[in-house]
Amino acid sequence: MKELLQKFILNKCTEAEIEDVVAYFQKATSSNEFPSVEDVTQLLQDIPEIEEDTKNRIYQKVLVSAKKREHRKRKLFFWQYAAAIFVGFLCIGYYYKQDIFNNKNEELYLQEDFITLELEDGKTKIISQDGNVQVLDKTGNVIVKQDGNRLVYDNDSKTSNKLVYNTLKVPYGKRFQLQLSDGTKVHLNAGTSLKYPVTFLQGQKRQVFLTGEAYFDVSKDTEHPFIINADNLNIKVLGTQFNVSNYPEDVESQVVLVEGSVDLYSKEEIPGKTYTHTLLKPGFKGNFNKQKLNISTERVETSLYTSWRIGDLVFRNMPFNNILKKLERHYDVSIINNNHELALEKFNASFTEVPIEKILEYLKITYAIDFTINEKNIIIK
Repeated sequence: MKELLQKFILNKCTEAEIEDVVAYFQKATSSNEFPSVEDVTQLLQDIPEIEEDTKNRIYQKVLVSAKKREHRKRKLFFWQYAAAIFVGFLCIGYYYKQDIFNNKNEELYLQEDFITLELEDGKTKIISQDGNVQVLDKTGNVIVKQDGNRLVYDNDSKTSNKLVYNTLKVPYGKRFQLQLSDGTKVHLNAGTSLKYPVTFLQGQKRQVFLTGEAYFDVSKDTEHPFIINADNLNIKVLGTQFNVSNYPEDVESQVVLVEGSVDLYSKEEIPGKTYTHTLLKPGFKGNFNKQKLNISTERVETSLYTSWRIGDLVFRNMPFNNILKKLERHYDVSIINNNHELALEKFNASFTEVPIEKILEYLKITYAIDFTINEKNIIIK
């Protein structure tokens, strides 16, 4: 069987042999039943068609997956850890055999649970929260580098006379920071994607595109307005601090102004309806209804909407289903709510950095719900 596994990795198995390998490994219970990590690593070097960078990134993903299992179960025997690594390399052989490791397909396989930076040419870089990444332009100049838990773009970069975009994507369960070429600082919440120019061009507006939630600290530049496109809502600023929440599943996009001023307006005009702008003042929240395409404002305590940057969770007059969605994003879990009576009930609660079990216990005691947890799957009863 060990010879058959080695043959599999080298893509020399018949379809029947592949089925034998998969069935065998599913039943394996001992580390003696498959090659060692060292054996597999050596075999991997015999597949020159797969780039070294691809091998390294897949190896990193397998290690991260193994560590997550170890964290959840608190106990993981060495042979199980080795098995997880072997499965990852096994996948290399399978995906390569199926001709999947090409262009974006390879990157889609690697993006799960990772912060990713998508470049203009379609290539994707994996961003580790404690890693070190540099991106070069075609002439070899550094245009962005990683500084701890943020990416910093070079404000002196002159890569092109046309706009070149990058897209930073933050998955569920993570947060990350970004400093744009004009010095604007952005905090990205879980489940967020931001598309932005590598360099803002002289004489043109500074425009970025947001899906999800982010806190902006915009560098002041009166000659170049900063515009955030949140689907059908535009937020125009000169220099200020504010929070924007624009998740696809939400009925409203929300803008909470901390300081300065922002101009809110609908991206598209509606026939027969007046095209209006709403000027938001500090301490106010603007609500953009995605269906009616209108904007309302209300005074709020801004810290309730910005505390997510330090890991806090705050719910104020929020429907139960909305709370569950925020928990899914924050903790990278899947929640099924079978308690339909609570779905539209509104709740108030605040939590600092605590395990999701603590929050569920609080809801259980306070609101008489029940729940079960199976790794990353939660069922509300």
